[in-house]
Formats: sequence, structure tokens, C-alpha cells
Amino acid sequence: MTAIAIALLALGGIGSIICWIIVLIKMFKNEKPLIGVLGIFCGLWAFIWGWMKASTLGLKKTMLIWSACIGLTIVGQVISGMAVAGQIESGEIQVPQPQSY
Repeated sequence: MTAIAIALLALGGIGSIICWIIVLIKMFKNEKPLIGVLGIFCGLWAFIWGWMKASTLGLKKTMLIWSACIGLTIVGQVISGMAVAGQIESGEIQVPQPQSY
């Protein structure tokens, strides 16, 4: 189950980075440079801007793929959390006990 989570996280992460770069290129070509720089430092802004301009700049397919990649990473995180919880329950992982003062 951990291997599936890692694969989903890797696929979603790599796909997100590729889509982010595509949107950044469109930002720099069609907006002021400050908008593009803001997209570099704030990926959420690039994601929102991409959806706002999806129909006018032909980014709909890219934005759908980026959204799917974000969904994949969320599913990967949930599966990873479930795997760790299962390992804790079975005793494979020891959880440190809180210290009392």
C-alpha cells in the first residue's frame, strides 16, 4: 500500500510541476512580468490565474490535468496516512509516549 501511495505522490507532484511551468510560461507571455514573478513565488496564484484564463488562453486541458494531479497527491497522502496508521496499530512503529512534567 505504501508503494501505491508513493507512486501517486510522485505522479501527482511531477505532473503538477510540469503544469505549473506551462502556466508560468503563459503568464510571462500574456501579462506583466510582476504577475509571472508572483506565479513563481506563489503556486496557488498561478493555479487560480490559470483557471481564470483557461478559456481565453487555451489552458483548459492543462488546468484539468493540474487539478487531477492535485487530486492524486491528496489520495496519495490519505493512503500513506492509512498505511502508517496500520503500522502503528500492528506495532511495527513505536510511537513515543508524551512526557509528564
